[in-house]
Amino acid sequence: MFNKGILGLAAAALIAVGTVAGAQEMKFFRIGTGGTAGTYYPIGGLLANAISAPPGSRACEDGGACGVPGLVASALAANGSVANINAIMGGTLESGFAQGDVAAWAYTGTGVWEGQPPAEKLRAIANLYPESIHLVASEASGIKSLADLKGKRVSLDEPGSGTIVDAQLILGAAGLTEKDIKPEYLKPDQAADRMKDGAMDAFFFVGGYPAGAIAELASQHKVTLVPIKGAPVDELLANNKFFARDTVPNGTYDGMSGDVPTIAVGAQWVTSADQPEELIYEITKALWNDNTRKQLDAGHAKGKQITREHALDGLGIPLHPGAERFYKEAGLLK
Repeated sequence: MFNKGILGLAAAALIAVGTVAGAQEMKFFRIGTGGTAGTYYPIGGLLANAISAPPGSRACEDGGACGVPGLVASALAANGSVANINAIMGGTLESGFAQGDVAAWAYTGTGVWEGQPPAEKLRAIANLYPESIHLVASEASGIKSLADLKGKRVSLDEPGSGTIVDAQLILGAAGLTEKDIKPEYLKPDQAADRMKDGAMDAFFFVGGYPAGAIAELASQHKVTLVPIKGAPVDELLANNKFFARDTVPNGTYDGMSGDVPTIAVGAQWVTSADQPEELIYEITKALWNDNTRKQLDAGHAKGKQITREHALDGLGIPLHPGAERFYKEAGLLK
């Protein structure tokens, strides 16, 4: 009797799941993120949970998952923007996160993508949150503006990084080239270590604030967050749609005496034009539902900055048709 009951329940469960699975074919959707210590990875986990609704899940209105029926999404640790775009174009990822500038360069075959085939099928799902461009200078260097970088030891980040191209654009806007400074090409944490030793005057960093390497440096040494503003920057913004105005709030790092104006590139969720329109439409719809809003607000400090009002900011690549349909229906796009 006991065995029969268990078998009966199991059979009923299998039939129920089979019926749901028949109505909702199970689909898998991967999100390439960044390293596990960064921001991309935890945000990817939040979004994967938000858009998933595996076959057999309780309905959203009954307190179940409010994602895409039949979808199982997962966030994968990866090497960031360039690696994610390459994987999407190669078909080994369905989607991933990328800096808005890197996505634009990939799509057009410029910047860090110079000499490579353009990623012409790259499409946007949404702009997520701003990654602020930090220009950190030692107080001893006397650097207070972009013009003050002339003749100084400045790290632009590693060759092949998105940061180095952003830094070159900013220098150019200020009327400077790498010949006008003493350039070095180090990761931000390495540049910060050099600054601690008095061997570096300034360095560029692109990422969400507060950045760990900068926070640690500012807690031990007197540094200045240099404003990135003025007429040259206005022109830079006009000519590069992936840049947006931004502000690092007072108190973000030790030693700040007020808000610091800068510019930012968006952390963007991108996919391939080959992904089905209906699937991306449903994913975009799930991204911006009220249940996802609660998860983003509670799940991560950057989650609160992921808002539908900024979903279309700084996009340098076309929207996926499915995402475009959602934004038109939502009144965010004409």
